[in-house]
Amino acid sequence: MSWHPRRIGDEVRSELARFSPAGGMGDIVAAWPAAVGEAIAANAWPARSARDGTLHVTTSSSVWAFELTQLEATIRARLAEHLGDDAPPRLRFSVGRLPERSMESVETLAPVVPKVSREVREAADRIAAGIEDEELRELVARAAAASLMRENGAGGRPAPLVD
Repeated sequence: MSWHPRRIGDEVRSELARFSPAGGMGDIVAAWPAAVGEAIAANAWPARSARDGTLHVTTSSSVWAFELTQLEATIRARLAEHLGDDAPPRLRFSVGRLPERSMESVETLAPVVPKVSREVREAADRIAAGIEDEELRELVARAAAASLMRENGAGGRPAPLVD
């Protein structure tokens, strides 16, 4: 008899299904990254399901908890696309511990480097123009460009939190 490692996701979901109301947690956890996108999944994770069906989600900070509370309806709709009738009726976000990322997921993440438009770069250069030290001036210009990109999003439109 040979021993081969195998994925245990189906067995874990089966065991979780025995415990109501946490019955759908395995499916929710499996659907979460695709439903909310990589950025949110890195900063918020399903923690537990309450008896009334409310999904409690832990976040990396109070800012994430606040922002995601504002996006609750959108996130519930995205979960419904993936889970159908098994999607939670309500979401509650609070600061808490997030699961550690596996080395596999860390290694496959590509760095996100936004392309800075010529207009944003010129504005950033104007902001830093009065700094005499060349190295410091370049660092401030880069920081200003990043801030302007974050503030204005791509193409001057606000950047969406849910992709």
